[in-house]
Amino acid sequence: MYIIKYYNHEDNEMWKKIRTTLGCAVVLAFLVVSGSSAFADDSAKASLYDRLGGIYAIATVVDEFIERLLVNDTLNANSAISDARFTVPKAGLKYQVTSMVAWATGGPENYAGRSMLESHAHLGITEAEWDEMAIVFVAVLNDFNVPAAEQEELLAVVGTTQADIVSR
Repeated sequence: MYIIKYYNHEDNEMWKKIRTTLGCAVVLAFLVVSGSSAFADDSAKASLYDRLGGIYAIATVVDEFIERLLVNDTLNANSAISDARFTVPKAGLKYQVTSMVAWATGGPENYAGRSMLESHAHLGITEAEWDEMAIVFVAVLNDFNVPAAEQEELLAVVGTTQADIVSR
């Protein structure tokens, strides 16, 4: 994983935070505008962050992803998720998800938000709601023409957070 280069493996609490902060609505995820120069011939050497197009491409995709999640009937059927729509400012959520995805994919940004466990425990998210989020996430990635290899790598990163996000 690309985040390992920023992590001191002897700090188990930090590893737990890293593992739990990758993901969600999130997670997130996260992510490229097609035609980015980050997909040049040397892309095998580039970080996932660079291959996704950097912070502006990630922010653009996260913006659309969050917009779709906010109006998703399946997710909003969970009253805890629906209620959270009124307590968590949309702009703040987009900022946190963008910085988390950028950081988790090897970018220079720092994620300073709460862990995935802490930020989702009260929502009672089910496997079906997780699956719905993943369907929306993949649809957004497809709409932005994110290549299959980058989607797979990003989904693997997001998947590491499922145990901390799904609680029912």
